[in-house]
Amino acid sequence: MQMPHGTLIAVADGAHLELYRNAGQEAQAKLSAVPAPHLAPHGSDSGKRHRASSANPDHHLLEEDDFIAAIADWLNHQAIEGAIERLVIVAPPRALGELRHHYHPKLSERILAEIDHDLVGRPVAEIESALIHAKAL
Repeated sequence: MQMPHGTLIAVADGAHLELYRNAGQEAQAKLSAVPAPHLAPHGSDSGKRHRASSANPDHHLLEEDDFIAAIADWLNHQAIEGAIERLVIVAPPRALGELRHHYHPKLSERILAEIDHDLVGRPVAEIESALIHAKAL
């Protein structure tokens, strides 16, 4: 995938967010780590599709959904404020699906690609390789 210089890459799952910026050229990505914000669990209307009950006591899914909603809120705010021009999101399929429920139109306009891989905590070279082989939206 061709990725312009300066593109922000968000690598996320239900518990972590890593941010990188393409410091290389469009045809040759070179990722540079960017400090990720501290995100508090969202806790509002996220996770409505995964209610915990005595029949389904999976609070883990609710916690993941809350964190993913917090990621989306932060990304939405950054897009609205103009701090994100181009974005690539890398996350497992379930996390991507939950993120999509929260995208603001301004954020959606800036997303170049969504890559359905769990790459949190992986070496930068592995993330760069996934980006090279990905297809843009």
